[in-house]
Amino acid sequence: MLKFALKLDGVASFALGLLTLLIRPEVGMPVGWQIGLGSFCVVYGAGVFFLGTRATPDRRIVLLVIIGNLVWAADSVLTAELAWFPLTGIGVALVLAQGLAVLGFAVLQFIGLRREGSATGRGTQPRSQSLA
Repeated sequence: MLKFALKLDGVASFALGLLTLLIRPEVGMPVGWQIGLGSFCVVYGAGVFFLGTRATPDRRIVLLVIIGNLVWAADSVLTAELAWFPLTGIGVALVLAQGLAVLGFAVLQFIGLRREGSATGRGTQPRSQSLA
């Protein structure tokens, strides 16, 4: 499940980045921000997809991805609610929708990470007691 969630996040982020770069829909965000966010999403998407192709994704990197997704989701709500940009109605809907999707990726990745830890027995073994 973890690898699936990482790959899904990667594909969706890459696609969103390309959409933002190539189409740049009129959502009320300054063009410079759209280009920067689109570029970030393309690189991030490729990286997260690659992470999902590893035999055993590095848990520390997966945790960073999960934390990043949670921050991105919270930032999406703040962007829409605090009107940091003059977003159109469609812009607000898109920002909130992608924020919800990113939150969903974080939840799937967290569940997958927990299941992977349980399946491999990592972190479930009791510590040995010193006889001293």
